[in-house]
Amino acid sequence: MTTFTSSVAADPNSIVPKASRLKRELARANRRKTRSAAFLVVPLLALVFVFFAMPIIGLLTGAVHSPTYADNFPRSAEHLHAGHPFDEAFYEALFLDIRAADDARTTGKVGRRLNQDQPGFSTMLKSANRASRRETPTKGAFRDWFATGDARWVDPEFQAAMRRSAQPYTDFFLLKSLDLTRDIGGTLASVSPDKALFVDVFLRTLGISLGVTLICCVLGYPLAWSLVQASPTWRNVMLLGVLFPFWTSLLVRTAAWVIVLQKEGPINSALLGLGLIDAPLTLVFNRFGVFIALTHILLPFLVLPLYSVMKAIPRDYMRAAKSLGARPAYAFLTAYFPQTLPGLSAGAILVFIMSIGYYITPALVGGPKDQMISYFIAFYTNNTINWGLASALALNLLIVTLVLYALYQRITGNGRVSVGV
Repeated sequence: MTTFTSSVAADPNSIVPKASRLKRELARANRRKTRSAAFLVVPLLALVFVFFAMPIIGLLTGAVHSPTYADNFPRSAEHLHAGHPFDEAFYEALFLDIRAADDARTTGKVGRRLNQDQPGFSTMLKSANRASRRETPTKGAFRDWFATGDARWVDPEFQAAMRRSAQPYTDFFLLKSLDLTRDIGGTLASVSPDKALFVDVFLRTLGISLGVTLICCVLGYPLAWSLVQASPTWRNVMLLGVLFPFWTSLLVRTAAWVIVLQKEGPINSALLGLGLIDAPLTLVFNRFGVFIALTHILLPFLVLPLYSVMKAIPRDYMRAAKSLGARPAYAFLTAYFPQTLPGLSAGAILVFIMSIGYYITPALVGGPKDQMISYFIAFYTNNTINWGLASALALNLLIVTLVLYALYQRITGNGRVSVGV
């Protein structure tokens, strides 16, 4: 010890290189560990990106990217991109595009895209396609050839639709998903009331989701409190009942509610047998059935986070409040309830966001006026093959969800709900 102390005292700087070398070796070891961990995670990240992120990005891109016209009718699209009018040169380019698309068998794709903007284009293109096989207009007579075949080819509304569709990037689908459109001059305008649909559907979706969330809060809070207060044996039984819906298929649970709530179902039969009603009640294929089925499906998602928070609250707080003279109700509202707000808010936002995107349950137990926005996304994806509008609706739904989640984070403050003083 004396020797080591004396050597250090003799050369106090000799230990510095050793400390620097140890730091460098430790940094290298940490980098090796980081590289090894990253190497193990890379396959998972690649899998998530390829099979999860890329399809979503591709779907959402379809809301603003629509190159169908430009890819299949390049000559007329280039004419319109340059800002040229609908003159003889345009109609000659359009004729050549129709002939080329006929050979490539892509006329139908362009017709469907134009038809989404202005109904009637699909029939016009088919007629022009058949006529182009029989004859070719002389030089300088292309515009008259189109006008003679169908006067709508020179109609300003149809020309404006072609100019909009010729742009590979467009706001057409986003505007349509908000019941907006552009007139011939390009000015934003609301669609006619008989064509307005999606704003009402979004409001309906938010209303149903908010109603389901409130019902789950009213039913789930006392259930979670009962779980905390129950004995271990009864708690396990009650938790089994809460978790049991997860063990059955969503489709089976929804179909079961159709059977239970129908006019010949057990509920109506019991009410008729007790003499409480004279005729069967309409409990399904309406908004009531949607609320019942969605509440049954989503209630566990509120109970479980709320139960986890309640279980961590010491019971001494309530006893201390009562010992200080507070009545049970006042003690509950001041000493217990504020501490459960993080779990209640987390469960509520989870239920709300999940209910926004539900499709099967409202489709099976709801009526025509109870369908939510996810139904229309599926409809335009599978039935009409209108991917642009389906992508726009999905993008709007995603934006609404992110905004609501951001508001939740702002209100709760990283999981802490402020209730004021």
